[in-house]
Amino acid sequence: MHSPEASTAAISTRTSLHLALAAFADEVVGTLARLVAYVGTLALFAILGLAALGQLPDLRDDELAPKPTWSVADRSHPAFALSRLVSSEKTASYIILRHPEGGRRDVMRWTGEADKVLAELEIYRQGGEFDVTRPVAMDLAVQMGLNAAAPLEQAGLIETKFGPVALFRPVAAAEGARACLGYLKRSEEPALQISGFSCQGDTLPAQRAAIACTLNRLTLLTSGNEPKLAGLFAQAELKRRACDLAGSQDWLLGAANAQLRGAL
Repeated sequence: MHSPEASTAAISTRTSLHLALAAFADEVVGTLARLVAYVGTLALFAILGLAALGQLPDLRDDELAPKPTWSVADRSHPAFALSRLVSSEKTASYIILRHPEGGRRDVMRWTGEADKVLAELEIYRQGGEFDVTRPVAMDLAVQMGLNAAAPLEQAGLIETKFGPVALFRPVAAAEGARACLGYLKRSEEPALQISGFSCQGDTLPAQRAAIACTLNRLTLLTSGNEPKLAGLFAQAELKRRACDLAGSQDWLLGAANAQLRGAL
């Protein structure tokens, strides 16, 4: 017969064995659970990676695809004009540009010898392409034939039928030197921008007078079903002033640029 001490020892041994097996089983189960979670995470990353790789060709195509840009609208009709002062007044080229996102630019240019642009007037009706973060002076510098980064400085204000218009000139222009003079007028309602430049005029007052005369003579031919645009020009006509021919004669009316004469 076994002694009580031997029976107790045997029971204790079996209990320890059972506890050890149970602990081992728990450890195996925990390890398997962690392994499954790890493999699942790897599988998820693999799926996301494949999905991203599947999108890369589309992203590359978007980057390589040409962005919408301005194009000449040959079939569009002029919406603006300059009222005449005399029957022999010179004409300008008229170009209409349109953007797929709704913008329209009506550009009038006056050229001299060798087709050098002497003056330009642009009416820009903004669409979805308009970038409010882009500095206005940058576009004006490009319009004046300068580098986009070329600094411009304010050269005062002139009073027109559209209200005060800001003038700009290149920073490098020396006092009294003959240089192009830019101008800019913006309207919020309607979303409209009138800008341009003049490279004609022996003095700054002559250039100022020429620009003021041009803006005062700017008229609307058709509003294109834009009542706010029609209203803007109707109100402006009430403030229209007569041109100072003495100050602007050398720009639009001078005989030195006879090659520009003709109907507007």
